[in-house]
Amino acid sequence: MDAEVLRSYLPGYAEAFFLTIRIGWIGIALSFGIGILTAFVSYYKVPVLKRIAGVYVELFRNTPLLVQLFFIYFGLPKIGFSLSAEACGIIGLGLLGGSYMSESFRSGLDAISKVQTESALALGMTNFQVFWLIVFPEALSLSVPAIVANVIFLLKETSVFSAISLMDLMFTAKDLIGLYYNTTEALFLLVLFYILMLLPVSLIGSIAEKRARYKMLGV
Repeated sequence: MDAEVLRSYLPGYAEAFFLTIRIGWIGIALSFGIGILTAFVSYYKVPVLKRIAGVYVELFRNTPLLVQLFFIYFGLPKIGFSLSAEACGIIGLGLLGGSYMSESFRSGLDAISKVQTESALALGMTNFQVFWLIVFPEALSLSVPAIVANVIFLLKETSVFSAISLMDLMFTAKDLIGLYYNTTEALFLLVLFYILMLLPVSLIGSIAEKRARYKMLGV
């Protein structure tokens, strides 16, 4: 392990780290929006849209992110839609994550007692008010463990962005190994930066899970 090599590699890894973080979290935010919308459609069995949501979830949950990125990055330009590699990464991660988040939210929604919604409707609340003010907050608390697992999974999936020429952590590691053959140093920094990216999420997620469990069960 050469300390001088590690120091010389740090700036490149730091730049790749912040790029990976930015794309990852924007994609995760997009996945939250898609997941909530899809879960809402499925929960209330909206005609036509429910079937479309079901097809979307099954399609994206059962195909690799790499294949989805290839389709978006290389396939869409063939029909006139050209996007930057960064935009493709965000969209791909958002769509994949949305399918997983949708199932997480849906499982939380299914656990809510029908008595609660019926009582709220009897008091004159609209379906949207019932969902947003009563059902969704409780379902979100129940879904916290699955959501945390999904977030960690999606951040790890950013490792395939190098396939569409994004200068993420994996691309940087492979590039440096190919140029200088300092494999040990390059892989050490790759592991270190992934730990820096994922460990805080895991710790914060554990705290959020405990608080959600205490709120729901009092333990």
